[in-house]
Amino acid sequence: MLDAHKPPLPLRVLGERLAVCRLEPDAEVPAWATVGEIFSVTRTPDELSVVCPEEVVPPGTTSEGGWRALEVEGTLDFSLVGVLASLTVPLAEGGISMFAISTYRTDYLLVREAALDLAVAALRERGHRVS
Repeated sequence: MLDAHKPPLPLRVLGERLAVCRLEPDAEVPAWATVGEIFSVTRTPDELSVVCPEEVVPPGTTSEGGWRALEVEGTLDFSLVGVLASLTVPLAEGGISMFAISTYRTDYLLVREAALDLAVAALRERGHRVS
């Protein structure tokens, strides 16, 4: 059951298959990295990380494909505590690998497409609404 202090969250499964890519830390952001319904580009001192549609990743790029995104619908207030935990704990307990992306407005969970049905079931079991 969902913690009584944490209301259920509405999520929706996005249709695009995504890839998580690693480029060199000093690489320019490639044009292919910024297309699609959802993409994310993050630079750290160690890497340039890109999440983008799987089909646009050039051959030879270090990447892991086959991810699907679940979007937390609506705007999340910055004062909320435990949002990601309420979503990631059921997945971890189910042995489901995930990758999180947070934006100013909301959060996205990426799960392997092969585990999508299991992820949806685990989230629904905890009271979250997934469409």
